[in-house]
Amino acid sequence: MKKLLITMILGLLAATAMAGPKEEKNKTLVLKFYDIAFNKLDTEGVLPFIAKDYIQHNPEVANGVQPLQDFIRYIKANSPNSRAVIKRVIAEGDLVMLHVHSQDKAGERGVAIVDIFRVKNGKIIEHWDVIQAVPEKDANGNGMF
Repeated sequence: MKKLLITMILGLLAATAMAGPKEEKNKTLVLKFYDIAFNKLDTEGVLPFIAKDYIQHNPEVANGVQPLQDFIRYIKANSPNSRAVIKRVIAEGDLVMLHVHSQDKAGERGVAIVDIFRVKNGKIIEHWDVIQAVPEKDANGNGMF
């Protein structure tokens, strides 16, 4: 039993240690993209980061680069002071996950977002997200972030 436990612990440590240069490079790419897209609201600035065959899983945005740019234009037109603060970043293999506090304007509660990006050949190829309003009160006192 002791041997099994040691083997399991070593396996977990090895898996954790595998996060290396590829993951760091992917995290840097996604963080730069996110700032340009959702803080600077720069539709042209996102082009170097997005693959031509970009796949979108947000049900309100179609696949492709142009629909993503249209979404950013919509945010810029309707919430020009919006800001996204990244609270956590996790990378594993070709996936990068962000835990984000997004606000349309300063002082509002905003939303909690978990964004997941898949990176291929140095470009963001796929995106998923889950969005939840930040409540006024929470039952546990832990907050969303």
